[in-house]
Amino acid sequence: MQHLLFNTNASFAPLILRLVAGIVFIAHGAQKLFGWFGGNGLVATGEWMASIGLQPGFVMAFLAGAAEFFGGIALILGLLTRPAAAALAFTMLVATVWVHLGNGLFVSNGGYEFSLTLLAVSAALMLTGGGRLSLDRRLAA
Repeated sequence: MQHLLFNTNASFAPLILRLVAGIVFIAHGAQKLFGWFGGNGLVATGEWMASIGLQPGFVMAFLAGAAEFFGGIALILGLLTRPAAAALAFTMLVATVWVHLGNGLFVSNGGYEFSLTLLAVSAALMLTGGGRLSLDRRLAA
């Protein structure tokens, strides 16, 4: 079990993905959970999610916000990178298909290019692990 959770490769490349994606995910999670950075907060985000059919809205908003916020922290630390990335990939899959797909590719039209990019980064980290400069690597040793 420990091998599955902490196994990673010896590359430095995941560090770049982890740091950039972690910052973005933390900010988006904070918007949903706390209303920071111009976000709507948990109640309003839950109401919006319910209005687009993601029920129960409050629970879905909490789950998405928590995955993004705490998953982003995990990515930055390189701690439990694979499970965090899996949760984030699933969150971005739902966002891509349920929220953005019908709007086309471009984010300027509410499209899926940004959520698809975050899905790809999350999937890559799920496959590679946190890399050389991660807490996972230290714990696996």
